[in-house]
Amino acid sequence: MQGRVTAVVGPRQFEVKEYEVPDPAAGALVLKVRRANVCGSDLHQYHGDSPALREAVLGHEFVGEVTALGDGVTHDNAGRPVAIGDRVVPVYYVTCRRCPACLRGDFGMCQNSLREWSKNPDRAPHFTGGFSTHYYVNEDQYFFTVPDELDDQIVAGANCGLAQMIFALDRTRLGAGGTLVVQGAGGLGLYAVAVAKERGARVIVVDGVPERIALATRFGADEVVDLGEYTTSDERIARVQELTGGQGADVVLEVTGFAPAFTEAVGLARTGGEILSVGNLNVGEAFEVSLSPGVITRKSLNIHGVLRYDPWYLNRALDFLVRTQHRYPFEALTADAHPFDDIGAAIAAGESRSVARASIVF
Repeated sequence: MQGRVTAVVGPRQFEVKEYEVPDPAAGALVLKVRRANVCGSDLHQYHGDSPALREAVLGHEFVGEVTALGDGVTHDNAGRPVAIGDRVVPVYYVTCRRCPACLRGDFGMCQNSLREWSKNPDRAPHFTGGFSTHYYVNEDQYFFTVPDELDDQIVAGANCGLAQMIFALDRTRLGAGGTLVVQGAGGLGLYAVAVAKERGARVIVVDGVPERIALATRFGADEVVDLGEYTTSDERIARVQELTGGQGADVVLEVTGFAPAFTEAVGLARTGGEILSVGNLNVGEAFEVSLSPGVITRKSLNIHGVLRYDPWYLNRALDFLVRTQHRYPFEALTADAHPFDDIGAAIAAGESRSVARASIVF
């Protein structure tokens, strides 16, 4: 059986390639991709900003259907039986359980995390990204079966956006009565609003796209700071100060991917507050900002850089969706859907920032 993958072949260039779909090795499984989302990280990869993924297959946030099981694969990583035809979501990176990071318990920081995804698709098993007709789940990847009550449109974002936000907010002291400022109301930011509201927190969202602002309100944001109204960093900091009685936010979550937003987060946080830096992944001169370290010291800020999540958080994300799917409009995150043959339009929609998450349906 032949399948197709969307491979990066240069900055802002991709090519759809065709390969024979492999049989799974022992401990592995093969999926037919049902729906994939365009995440901000995919756009960085598409632009050539991800050094390890410059010749890799695009896509990592998706849901698939099992088409083949390798020897020994009878259950998912939560102990639930798995069979041909079941829907599953895989953790998009490898957890080798042998490297120094894994041996410390930092499973999300496995030093071999991109071992499979970073492969040129000309190398077997070829199907190592989500913008493909099929996906090969390596024996070192966690995967979880999808509850029947969750629609593909809702669950496709679990294995990156939602799991990431639950994990990130668990790194902080945010709880009932605390204030979270979310910089950026894309997919990650909106998932964060839902997670924070479930914890009883007050949420302030900073964004400038009308469609995203409207979605943030639907997800329960208590206040919105509109970039169109508050056009400078000083104005936005002053507005958050006003909304918090002159204190600033307990936690600031940066999910914009815009380097100056990190500097602004330092101003938005209260003394003794916390900053979660999630959106800024790239390094180099083009992504540098100016910041006085003394501000961090004087404000006694705690800064958490969060790149991935521990793999079992994907199972927690599924549980979260089962509990809350009727309280938040998760389906609205990926209302913009494109067929596989129109991946270019899906990427363009993601770049426009007019939608929270563009989707590719198969």
